Amino acid sequence: MIILRLLGVLVFSITFCAGQGQELKEKPNIVIILADDLGYGDISCYNPDSKIQTPAIDALAAQGVQFTDAHTNSSVCTPTRYGMLTGRYCWRTRLKESVLYGYDKALISPKRETIASLLRQEGYQTAAIGKWHLGWDWHNVDAGPDSIDFSRPVANGPTTVGFDYFYGIIGSLSMPPYVWVENEMPTKVPSDRTVSKKKQSIWLEGEIASDFVHEEVLPEIESRAVNYIREHATKKEPFFLYLPLTAPHNPILPSPEYQGMSGLDNPYPDFVMMCDGLVARVVRVLKDQGVYENTLLVFLSDNGCSNQADFEQLASKGHFPSYIYRGFKSDLYEGGHRVPFIVSWPKRIQAAQSSHLVSTTDFMATFADLFEVELAEDAGEDSYSFLQSLRLPSESPLRESLVMHSYDGSFAYRQGRYKVLLTSSSGGWSFPRSGSDTAESMPDVQLYDLHADPEEKYNLQSQEKELVEQLKKELAQVVRSGRSTKGAPQKNDGPDYWPQLHWMP
Repeated sequence: MIILRLLGVLVFSITFCAGQGQELKEKPNIVIILADDLGYGDISCYNPDSKIQTPAIDALAAQGVQFTDAHTNSSVCTPTRYGMLTGRYCWRTRLKESVLYGYDKALISPKRETIASLLRQEGYQTAAIGKWHLGWDWHNVDAGPDSIDFSRPVANGPTTVGFDYFYGIIGSLSMPPYVWVENEMPTKVPSDRTVSKKKQSIWLEGEIASDFVHEEVLPEIESRAVNYIREHATKKEPFFLYLPLTAPHNPILPSPEYQGMSGLDNPYPDFVMMCDGLVARVVRVLKDQGVYENTLLVFLSDNGCSNQADFEQLASKGHFPSYIYRGFKSDLYEGGHRVPFIVSWPKRIQAAQSSHLVSTTDFMATFADLFEVELAEDAGEDSYSFLQSLRLPSESPLRESLVMHSYDGSFAYRQGRYKVLLTSSSGGWSFPRSGSDTAESMPDVQLYDLHADPEEKYNLQSQEKELVEQLKKELAQVVRSGRSTKGAPQKNDGPDYWPQLHWMP
């Protein structure tokens, strides 16, 4: 009898392990949709008082994991994208503040591991379609933008850092040159110059190709993404699609069918609803192709809402893009970097809300954890796995602290419920604006208890001086070590000095 029981256990164990192995072989497709300048309060499942309805994004949240304490590693575009793809804080690179522009050189070294190169090693077909905003090297760019030969391929773009395919634009929709690039080649040589001066639809003057129409960029990104999914859903290899949108970033250009849809007399909420429509169509094509259940689909924003949305007008309608949070894009306040962050994978993830602290730098460690890949010491230095937060098997530690960075290069450090801002200003464009007389007259450190004071109204720095010093010490260690995760110390790139951290010995 005992022998029969042992045989039964052995048969069960072999069967179970074979099933697990089969499940691991069937890797999920992965799609990451990154909205541009979308506020936490612009999504109706995050903001019960939202005047913008986003049913497609809400549906993702209802069946996946909706993170309520998710943050971008920076409150502006380029640094967030760098952190997402590399798992490393961008202030460790040569870019110590602000963003890249349309003629700037590549920020990601071809030698650096990215989530695309990691997934390609795991057998994925990898693609990026949309807004790159991490620089590449135009031909002959050293002699200045006027000397670029647009008939020649670009160098050090997406296809050199792990992407098998790229179709998109160099930076924001407001930044010249206005040229589509497919893989390494511009699709057309610019033949004209353009500028728009319509309110909320302003873009910088610059070279523009005949096949580039600002109003048609987001629809083109959507069309290319849908076609990519259709083409690759039938292939044996799983696919990874990184889909960084150009919306609802300025210029705010909703298509005719969305104009006025929100009823708020403002094109910004219409543009948000257009983004929701894109999400709906991505979900639909995944379902039509029979791959939705085994697709890990992520939706998030690259930072908070921009003041180009016209906050005063939206407030008159009862809508607040940052919800209850202070500040907006560019800032160290929560409105600058607390973002909607939703992960859906119907086959493996059950519906839940998670209050765990997560960052946009965490994709690298999460994918490595999912596929049981050990990262090199110089990869994903600031990345923590959030598999546990998805209620998936993981022994990786949860994130407990986070460094945030602002437009002007200021730092904030979060540990548990407390956040210290190492500046007297917002670090960006909201009050007290960086460099203003008001900011100069205020304490040079701010400390907030986000549990008791999520709106960041009460600066506790004078009452909690020991805590401030402790948090500053922890931040200094993160900066010096070249990493915030366990492992061998690494070197930061560029000048290893930040004026905003002048206090650091």
